[in-house]
Amino acid sequence: MLGVFVRAALRPGIANPCRLLRTVTQIPERTFVHQEGLPKLPVPPLKQTCERYLAALEPIVSEEELEHTQMLIQDFLKGGVGGRLQKELERRARKTDNWLSEWWMQTAYLDCRMPLAVYTSTGLALPRMHFEDRQGQMRFAAKLIAGVLDFKRMVDTETLPVQYLNGKPLCMDQYYQILSSCRIPGPKRDTVVHYSAGATPPSHITVVHNFQFFVLDVYNSDGTPLTVDQITMQLEKIWNSSLQTNKEPIGILTSQHRNTWGKAYNNLIKDRTNKDSVRAIQQSIFTVCLDAPMLRVSDEMYLSRVAAQMLHGGGTRWNSGNRWFDKTLQFIVGEDGTCGLVYEHAPTEGPPIVFLIDYVVKYMQRPEMVRSPMVPLPMPQKLRFNITPEIKRDIEKAKQNMNIMVQDLDVKVIAFSHFGRNVPKQHRLSPDAFVQMALQLAYFR
Repeated sequence: MLGVFVRAALRPGIANPCRLLRTVTQIPERTFVHQEGLPKLPVPPLKQTCERYLAALEPIVSEEELEHTQMLIQDFLKGGVGGRLQKELERRARKTDNWLSEWWMQTAYLDCRMPLAVYTSTGLALPRMHFEDRQGQMRFAAKLIAGVLDFKRMVDTETLPVQYLNGKPLCMDQYYQILSSCRIPGPKRDTVVHYSAGATPPSHITVVHNFQFFVLDVYNSDGTPLTVDQITMQLEKIWNSSLQTNKEPIGILTSQHRNTWGKAYNNLIKDRTNKDSVRAIQQSIFTVCLDAPMLRVSDEMYLSRVAAQMLHGGGTRWNSGNRWFDKTLQFIVGEDGTCGLVYEHAPTEGPPIVFLIDYVVKYMQRPEMVRSPMVPLPMPQKLRFNITPEIKRDIEKAKQNMNIMVQDLDVKVIAFSHFGRNVPKQHRLSPDAFVQMALQLAYFR
């Protein structure tokens, strides 16, 4: 079983096919000024598609299999089936901006029924922090939250700087899908819901500590975001209100096989209180997980342990119940200084997430503003769940399956310092493709 672990040093880019601007002389003042002028994703000619398919098969099939496939391709091209399908695809392309993106999301993510943790969600680790006390953890988390809210300001005003690939500006749609969104389990296929487009967009985040979820409003009544001092004070309230550790880890349900979670989800939200609490998590701008400290390990093993914690939380004895894996963005701040995030992959590829993290890290390095007078703020709302015997059984099953998954995953982080992305680029190779081939070669050997 292979988990995915990315570092924030990856270059900007886009893995999903996306529309490009034809010509741009400068970054537009507003991100979507030229969005309607972007060309649609083209449909390759049928003959070219078939030729590329055969070229991809050539290294991995026998000569007999290749010859047989060539015959099938000829029948496909001459028999009329290929032509009819090509026309249908071209018709779809004329009606949509990107004929592939919806199919890609559904096939690659939403149709997949494997658990999100380990299988599809990506973990990203930040440098280790050295908190002197709990106040340090709260302060760091507060600054991180403030940084994400500053990123959200650019999203709300459509002033995110346009990203480029090979000198061409990229479609920025995915950058506007990562906040206030959540995956919703279904019986056969999941959905992703974006809540920022409504009449009253969300103004709260969710914070989870000791398996207990809280709603934290992050804006004042005048619409200004809370200051770092204010957020720190609210996080302290949450921490003090969640000292009980005998609470059921309701979030562990989101780590299940998607069909299993879909059934448990429908059972969970039958109760009105549970439904309201789940909706509050789903509609939040993002989630912050205040993790308990993990077992101490040597410096040599630390990166590997952190990578595993970002992917799955370390098991039910530790922080796997301190998650809501359906949430697009979950920032993790551990009491022992482990920090990072885990994100649900369906709404976006990696580059928007890397851009967000780079922005937040730089924001947190700025000198702190002069502290403002503290205005009394209401207590963050604790989300309540009514645990029936059936829900209790679902939780126990999820805990068992999570622990099996944690035991079945080996993570070893190796720092490779011999060369970086510029070497493959010098040989006209994609760094991403270069690493993918290295993984395949290692597995083959």
